[in-house]
Amino acid sequence: MKRWVEAFIQSLLAERGFSSHTCRAYRTDLTQFCTYLDNAAADQLPPGRSFDIHDVDDLMIRSYLAFLHEKYEKTSIARKLSALRSFFRFLVKKSILRRNPAETVLTPKRGRPVPNYLPVDETFRLLDGVKGDSLLAFRNRAILETLYSTGLRVGELVGMNVGDVDFDKGFVRVLGKGNKERLAPIGKKALSCIVDYLDKRGKGKSVREMNSEPLLVNRFGSRLSARSVGRLLETVIRELGLIRPITPHGLRHTFATHMLDAGTDLRTVQELLGHASLTTTQRYTHVSIDRLMQVYDKAHPRR
Repeated sequence: MKRWVEAFIQSLLAERGFSSHTCRAYRTDLTQFCTYLDNAAADQLPPGRSFDIHDVDDLMIRSYLAFLHEKYEKTSIARKLSALRSFFRFLVKKSILRRNPAETVLTPKRGRPVPNYLPVDETFRLLDGVKGDSLLAFRNRAILETLYSTGLRVGELVGMNVGDVDFDKGFVRVLGKGNKERLAPIGKKALSCIVDYLDKRGKGKSVREMNSEPLLVNRFGSRLSARSVGRLLETVIRELGLIRPITPHGLRHTFATHMLDAGTDLRTVQELLGHASLTTTQRYTHVSIDRLMQVYDKAHPRR
C-alpha cells in the first residue's frame, strides 16, 4: 500500500501542482493509516500477512476514525479522512480499485473555530517590540511588519525572492496555494523595514543585484523556513509578555479582522487574502489591483 501512497504524492506534485508542504501533510496522514493497518493485521491476520489495498472497506475506515477519536480533535480527523478520500479516488481513477471505500464515510461535524487575532494596540506593541540594530533584528522587524501589512500566509512570505517586491508601486508578487500567482498591496512601513534589512544584509549591493535571492534568509544565508518564523513570533511574544499568544497565521487573521473593522467589504478582504474559494465569484465581480490598492490605502491602520 505504501508504494501507492508514494505514487499518489507524486501525482499531487507533478499533475496538480501541490506544494511540498501540502504533500508532506498528505504523506503523514496516509502513512499513519498504513501504520494503523499494519498494527491491525498483526492482531487479526496470520503471522507474516498484511492487509492489501483491496482489503480496505468502509468499516475498516470507520474503525480507524474511532481510533483517531481517542487523541485527535474533529478538525484533524476530518482532514485525515479527506486525505483518505483523495487517495482512494486516485486509485479508482487509476483502475486499481473499483470503488472508493472512504466516499460513504461521514465527515465528523466540526464546530466553527473562532480565529485568533490581536487588537490594534497589542498588534502595534508586537510590531514595535523587536529592538536592536543587528541583522537579525532588522530581518525580524521586516517579517512581522510584512505579515501584518499584507496578510500573507507564512509559506507565501518565506517563498518570496527580493525581486517579488515592487518598491515603487507598493505591492508584492505572491505564489499562493496551487501555485496561483497574485499581487498583494504592502504598506510603506513594511517596505521601509524590508529596505533597511536588505541594506544591512547586502553590504553595498543594490536591491536590483539581490533580485534573485530569497527575501528572507537565516543566519547561514539559506532561505528562512516557515517554522523559524513561528519560533521567532513565540520568542517576541514571550519577551514582551503579551497575554494573547499569536501564530503567523494569527497575524493573517489579525490583518483581515482589522481591515473589516475599518469598513472594508468582505469580498475585498477575501481577494487580498487570496482565498481560492473566490474563483467562481471573480467571474462576476472582479476587483483589479488598482481597486485593491485604493481600499488598502484607506483602510489599513499601519500603512
